[in-house]
Amino acid sequence: MKAVAFAVLFAAASLLSGAAVAGPDDAKWVAQCVSDNKDEKATVEVISKYCSCMNNKMSDNETQSITQWEKSHATERQACDKEAGWR
Repeated sequence: MKAVAFAVLFAAASLLSGAAVAGPDDAKWVAQCVSDNKDEKATVEVISKYCSCMNNKMSDNETQSITQWEKSHATERQACDKEAGWR
């Protein structure tokens, strides 16, 4: 539970420092992505960076979650994997 709470705080801080114009619900989407990937073999920091990267690539009008969106956006997923140092 502490790891998830840390991940949410880390993700929110990453969004606020990394995006000049963040949508009103970006922290919610990133926190959900971090939660969706909590069982992956990566650190919370890597997962948070990946989720923030994916969120930044998505339109503010997107209605899918990051986890849903990444399935149909391989190019963006690969770029964020590389940026985050994951996989």
